[in-house]
Amino acid sequence: MSGGAKTSGGLLLFDNACKEGPLMLVAHPGGPFFKNKDEGWWSIPKGEPEDGEEIFQAALREFEEETGLAPKGPYIKLGDILQKNGKRVYAWAFEGTWPEGKKPECNEITLEFPKGSGKTWTFPEIDRALMLNPVAAKKKLRVEQEPFIDRLLEKLPKQPTLEAKEGLKISHQ
Repeated sequence: MSGGAKTSGGLLLFDNACKEGPLMLVAHPGGPFFKNKDEGWWSIPKGEPEDGEEIFQAALREFEEETGLAPKGPYIKLGDILQKNGKRVYAWAFEGTWPEGKKPECNEITLEFPKGSGKTWTFPEIDRALMLNPVAAKKKLRVEQEPFIDRLLEKLPKQPTLEAKEGLKISHQ
């Protein structure tokens, strides 16, 4: 895409098979700038489309490039958000698993840091990825991306609460 505001497509991996509730994958950006930044700096895996590429295709490609995991549908459309930096992010969710302790297998990028210093760094686009419950995932994510978690939760089948599950065991006398 040329000129104007930037656009990204991203995927939110979720695992709905946990008895404690759904887990969502959030990713920590690599590099020296983000090294000591945690809550409020994570993101869903996402990226900008290449020339002639549709935003959904960019989301699929970027997820695999940033995590090393090939996404598999069906996909749930989560709409879009506008980040403070002016970037519009479109997202879709899909169900799957992220092996515990797995490190992202992703592209490396080279950037000058600090800007204007002449010093370049090469580092992975993502240095960590975690499956977290919705509350923890929202704490880690950029605040503008939190609606993706809420939108996904609205679209998932409602799980009975613990009280409702226990209520099913009560026999009538």
